[in-house]
Amino acid sequence: MSRIRYLKDKLKSEFDMKDLGNAKKILGIEISRVRKENRLCLNQSLYLSKLINRFNMKNCKPANVPLASNFILSAALSPRTLEESRYMENIPYSSAVGSVMYSMISTRPDLAQAISVLSRYMAKPGKGHWNAMKWLLRYISSTTSVGLIYDCYNSELELIGYVDSDYAGDRDKRRSTSSYFFTIAGCCVSWKSQLQSVVALSTTEAEYIAVTEAVKEAM
Repeated sequence: MSRIRYLKDKLKSEFDMKDLGNAKKILGIEISRVRKENRLCLNQSLYLSKLINRFNMKNCKPANVPLASNFILSAALSPRTLEESRYMENIPYSSAVGSVMYSMISTRPDLAQAISVLSRYMAKPGKGHWNAMKWLLRYISSTTSVGLIYDCYNSELELIGYVDSDYAGDRDKRRSTSSYFFTIAGCCVSWKSQLQSVVALSTTEAEYIAVTEAVKEAM
């Protein structure tokens, strides 16, 4: 009987729930509360700072947009010579894209379009793709504290969505990109930027495809 009682007491102690207070950090997402203003803030400043240090971009010149318009990316920038291929073997392109993608999914909708473009070339990135990735890291280095804010200033819990698309922005397959984000009470809750699965024959068709994807998310 004593052995059974010992096992019961041990199992009970292992499964006892403990109140550790309000969560401050979950999976790299920092949570801060301003109770007087009924405000909740989510960001990944510490995670992004470590990311910038890991890719040796700590003292880089800041950039004011995630991806500048002068970056015209395509598969044509992939390595064409043995020398270029050997150079890119030592470049952590896929690791950088994956690390930034996690932040984009969690708290940074402003990175969605840039990551959508850069992730297309993870299989065979070239120097031009890596330069664009470094530009994105420069932007992140100057915006590590940017995140999501949720407050109660807007009493109307209205769902509002914004959607847009480009036309044939992908230079390899002439496909368009759909982008949308949704807010509830003025706070961003859902976002996405993705290459469309079919080739649109006009700007109108590209917009219809984008709107269709956005409506699916809203429903």
